[in-house]
Amino acid sequence: MRVAIVHDDVGPGDAPDVLDVLDQVRAVLDAVAALGHTAECFPCTLDLAGVMDRLTAWKANLVFNLVESLEGKGRLIHLPPFCLDAMGIPYTGARAEAMFLTSQKVMAKKWMASAGIPTPAWVGPYPVAAGQTAMSGKASATWIIKSVWEHASIGLDEKSLVEGATPEMAFSLLAARASQLGGSCFAERFIDGREFNLTLLAGPKEVQVMPPAEIVFEGYGAGMPRIVNYAAKWEKNTFAYKHTVRRVDFPPADEPLIAALAVLARRCWEAFGLGGYARVDFRVDADGRPWVLEVNANPCLSPDAGYAAALARAGLPFTEAVRRIIGDVQGVRV
Repeated sequence: MRVAIVHDDVGPGDAPDVLDVLDQVRAVLDAVAALGHTAECFPCTLDLAGVMDRLTAWKANLVFNLVESLEGKGRLIHLPPFCLDAMGIPYTGARAEAMFLTSQKVMAKKWMASAGIPTPAWVGPYPVAAGQTAMSGKASATWIIKSVWEHASIGLDEKSLVEGATPEMAFSLLAARASQLGGSCFAERFIDGREFNLTLLAGPKEVQVMPPAEIVFEGYGAGMPRIVNYAAKWEKNTFAYKHTVRRVDFPPADEPLIAALAVLARRCWEAFGLGGYARVDFRVDADGRPWVLEVNANPCLSPDAGYAAALARAGLPFTEAVRRIIGDVQGVRV
C-alpha cells in the first residue's frame, strides 16, 4: 500500500511546537515502513489544490494525516480532511467534521455539555458571533483564558489565570488577550486540582483506553499557577518544563477515579465520533469530580510525547498502534 504522510509545512526557524511535527513524521514513517508499506512525505500548505494534485499523481492509497495547522493557523486544521473527503482519498484519524468540532474549543464544550459530559463553565468566545451566548451565571470564580482554536498550550502563561472575577469581568479581559491567542479566545472556569490525560486507540472491536498519566507540578510554590503552559511543554530550560512531570503509577485508592476517567474518555470518543486515536484531558477537583477540558482528535505522536508513553505503559509497540490507526480507516486493510 502507498501511504502518504501529510504534515504541516515547517521551516528551521519555526518554534518548537511547530517543529515537533517532524519528529512525528519520522516516527510514523519508520512504523509504516516496518509494516511493509511504501511511504512518502507531503508538506501541506494553503495551496490545497496543489497538495491534492501531488497525492493523486503519486497514486496514494491512504493519507496518514498529521496536519495540525496551515500557515501556522490551527483554526484551519480541518481543511485538509475536507479536501480528502472531496477527492475520495482515505485518511487516518477523525473525520473532517469531528476534527472541526473538537478543534473549536467552545463548540466542543457545548457539544460535551449537550451529551452530559462534565466540562467546566465558560464565557465567550471573543469575538462573539451572531446567536452566540457570551456568558452565563453571576458567581465569581478563577478563570483561565485560552485560545479557541490553537493547541500546544499556545499563549498560556502566568497571566492566563484571573482570580475572583465575575463572568462579566472575565469576558471584558478577552479582547486584550485575543491577539496572543490566535485572534479568538474564551475564559474557562479554572479547576484547581489534579490534571490527567487519557489516550485512546482504535481496537479490533472497540476503542481501547490506554493507562492514564497525571501531570504533577513538582516544587510549585504558593502563587505559582499549576497549569501546563507553553513553557512547561516546549521551553526546556525553564522551571515549568523541568518540574512538570508525568506520573503513571497510582495507589489503589485512585482506582475508582481512574475507572471514571476511562468511562468519560470512551463517552467523548463516541460523542464526537472519533477514529484511529485521540487524547482526552481532564482536571479533577478537590471533591474528586473529573471535568473534561479538551478532546484532541490528533494528539502528538512524537516518541517523547504522552501518547507514546501511554503505549509503552500498555506494552503496545508504536508500530502496532500505527497498524491499528491505519486499520481503522474504512475500506483499508493492513
